[in-house]
Amino acid sequence: MIEVEYSPESVKDLQRVVEFVEVQNPYAARRIAIDLQEGIFKLKQFPEIGLPVIKAPDPEKIRDLYIGDYTVRYLITSGIVYLLRVWHSKESEKNL
Repeated sequence: MIEVEYSPESVKDLQRVVEFVEVQNPYAARRIAIDLQEGIFKLKQFPEIGLPVIKAPDPEKIRDLYIGDYTVRYLITSGIVYLLRVWHSKESEKNL
């Protein structure tokens, strides 16, 4: 099974998206955290389930996994899926 590693930016992103929702609805924030964890866990068995990022230098290695309203961008390397960033669909990836 492939390992999943988190970039420092992806850890901050995950904290940001959950904390943003938690202020209004702690239950929804917990649900989002669980959904994201479950989706990310699937990458261990199916690293290529995300869609290639066409504008990336190597679209087959950099992919986006959509989990609900969230995008998880990751890099596939030999034996490791490296999470790069996480954002909500209403956020602009350019502002991350």
